Amino acid sequence: MKKYYTRACNFFYGPISKKLIQKKISLPLCGDNLISFNQIEIFTRDKKKVNSKIIDIKNINRLPLVIRKKILTDIKKITAKREFVKKNHLLMGVLNMTPDSFSDGGKFNSHKKALQKIKKMVKAGADIIDIGGESTRPGSKIISQKKELQRVAKVIEKFKKKFPKTLLSIDTRKSLVMNFSINNKVDIINDVSCFKFDPKSFDTIKNKNLWKIIHHMKGTPQTMQINPSYNHVLLDIYDFFENEIEKFKKIKNNTKLILDPGIGFGKKLKHNLIILNKISLFHSLGFPILLGTSRKRFINQISGKYDTKERIGGTLSSIIFSFSQGIKIFRVHNVEEVKQGLVVFETLLNK
Repeated sequence: MKKYYTRACNFFYGPISKKLIQKKISLPLCGDNLISFNQIEIFTRDKKKVNSKIIDIKNINRLPLVIRKKILTDIKKITAKREFVKKNHLLMGVLNMTPDSFSDGGKFNSHKKALQKIKKMVKAGADIIDIGGESTRPGSKIISQKKELQRVAKVIEKFKKKFPKTLLSIDTRKSLVMNFSINNKVDIINDVSCFKFDPKSFDTIKNKNLWKIIHHMKGTPQTMQINPSYNHVLLDIYDFFENEIEKFKKIKNNTKLILDPGIGFGKKLKHNLIILNKISLFHSLGFPILLGTSRKRFINQISGKYDTKERIGGTLSSIIFSFSQGIKIFRVHNVEEVKQGLVVFETLLNK
């Protein structure tokens, strides 16, 4: 059976975008008049065979009825406003309270250092703080629920009192940590296993009125980089998202979902590049998209001898490229530098 997918493309920005929308030449992306599109790429998957073609939106009515219905449904989702995204962009600052995270292990694993780091990130422009007590880098070791909770409990307990206007996200695969965080007014649950690692995790969060991140990972942190393969990485991840969204549709509060394609989680360089190059495909699922490229290995794989310790240049370029496709939420280590880059880029784009 054939399946069809719709990707918005050929974007316009700022005043030009607004004028084209007024003239009904282009359509707003995710309800934002500052970015619009007048073409779509239609992917057709028939078993393992994938084809695609780009057409102008004015020609959609010429498509066969079965395709046209699907495309029009997708466009309704592509153009709809995203409830979670109330700013031009949102930055999720990373706080790893671990001794072994891939880029900053051991730096912030004390209560005092963690609070200082949060304060610094909030001042630099972080809208969300993502706190993690277990490393999920490739090959990382699993720790017990109690040990992970011990690492983050004090900071989570004090977070909302000290930073009431900042969203709190907990980066965990463990139901014990999720429950504790929920009792301390967490806003977002960020589980890289998509609530599959701990058998109790899905039941823990399914009825809760908070945001859940649907994160794609091939395998586990221990196995994910052992020769990962896909039929078509972009469409395979789309199908994964679609299946997970269906699970939540059967439950109340199912609209509080954020999609994360999981750059570097069970992906080779070619997979990461395909995802980033056509990430706007995921807008047709109708939910906000979170991107985490900060300091990832693919930057080193591209830059080679020009690699740097914090990979700020590669991180920022991947964020700006994704922002130009309508991605609005970014998980980052270097909040200050990314904020500066996005503010300047947005200003130039919208003049």
